[in-house]
Amino acid sequence: MKVVSVVNMKGGVAKTTLAVNLADFLASREAKKILLVDIDPQFNASQCLLSGPRYVDLRSKGAATVYDLFNDQPAGVVNVVDGVAPGKAKTLEEINPVRIRDGFDLLLGDLQLYRLEMTGGQGREQRLKRYLEIARESKLYDYVLIDTPPTPSAWMMSALIASDGYLVPVKPEPLSRIGIDLLHGIVGRCSENYGLKLTCYGVVLTMTQENLIVLREAKQLLDTNDLWKGKRFAASLPNRTSIARNQLNQVSILQGDENSAKTALARIAREFMERVGQ
Repeated sequence: MKVVSVVNMKGGVAKTTLAVNLADFLASREAKKILLVDIDPQFNASQCLLSGPRYVDLRSKGAATVYDLFNDQPAGVVNVVDGVAPGKAKTLEEINPVRIRDGFDLLLGDLQLYRLEMTGGQGREQRLKRYLEIARESKLYDYVLIDTPPTPSAWMMSALIASDGYLVPVKPEPLSRIGIDLLHGIVGRCSENYGLKLTCYGVVLTMTQENLIVLREAKQLLDTNDLWKGKRFAASLPNRTSIARNQLNQVSILQGDENSAKTALARIAREFMERVGQ
């Protein structure tokens, strides 16, 4: 099992689009067993895969989320007779993901994640790692993809701690390219502080339009920069308004009608498997 965080320091680079559709392709076309972890407090990956009513229904039936995963000290339960009784936290073994389709599971995101404090000494930042170690021992998945928030945070740190490496989506624009250099520094600090040996599995250009100068410049920068030389994926994810529109209706690239996007996704997925292994 390989655990890969999808990370960037800037929003709007199709990070969630890449994570969700890469997971979908690997499960649907490559028959891989996939777990997608939605650790972004905005829980966009969950919204791409589940309608609002379906998400609410799952929650009402007790489906676990990343909030349950990190919440090892739940609030007390008020009882008119006994007063406040301590709440019972879910054990890691009780955190079950939701089945999206055969071979594709999702650990639900949760807007309430922002309510949790992640301070030094609690050990909460290690809980995702321990959770995935259980999955690794059980041989449940071939790949785990973690959709991370687009800012340096405890949640991104938790994702990196749990990962074997990371994948970087980059939009071909100056601000996005600056973001990946900032990302390199943050990954380096996290690796040093926690003794990690993280592999950069590559950089995927996203939201691209062929024959534009910004795309050529982005490719040249990545191919000549000492930090990113050899990291760029050969294929890039094209910019199509229908992709974003379909995501609002839980329609993946494979289910849509953009053949160029399907072809690009297939190439990205196969290069991903080559780079990551498994």
